[in-house]
Amino acid sequence: MMAPATSGVLFVHSAPKALAPHVEWAIASTLGEVVQLDWVEQPILPGSLRTDYTWHGNPGTAAALASALRGWEHLRFEITEDASLGTDPMRFLHTPDLGIFAAPTDAAGNMVVGEDRVKYALEVSGGDFEEVQRELRLALGVAWDEELEPFRHAGETSSVLWLHRTG
Repeated sequence: MMAPATSGVLFVHSAPKALAPHVEWAIASTLGEVVQLDWVEQPILPGSLRTDYTWHGNPGTAAALASALRGWEHLRFEITEDASLGTDPMRFLHTPDLGIFAAPTDAAGNMVVGEDRVKYALEVSGGDFEEVQRELRLALGVAWDEELEPFRHAGETSSVLWLHRTG
């Protein structure tokens, strides 16, 4: 029986120029196919490049891509994986300073915080509201989003359109 297929998008928000061929090789190796990325200058970090790539694969491919890319310094990336039969959508974020963050998302792309994580935040806070806030910000990957946001805006000419505001 063949596993259900899914897809997603890999955003390399910044990579040193010398690292670009290695990133391309890691993606191709993970996906098992030839990959040619269209790299462009990352305007907010001179000497670096950015790209995006829509991928197709089996559930768990986003995690495999994140694992393949997470070890390189100075690499900022984001990977989404769409829902498939029996699996939730996922989002992976990586920055040089913070490392990797992963969370399930809902259909609109919002991070989903599970019941156990909320219970943990309440338990370790000891009734301190600021500590609850800190724990929930950590569970939502707020620090990763804040660090990546300027890089996302710098790439608004990419082939993927980011929705910043609705309504």
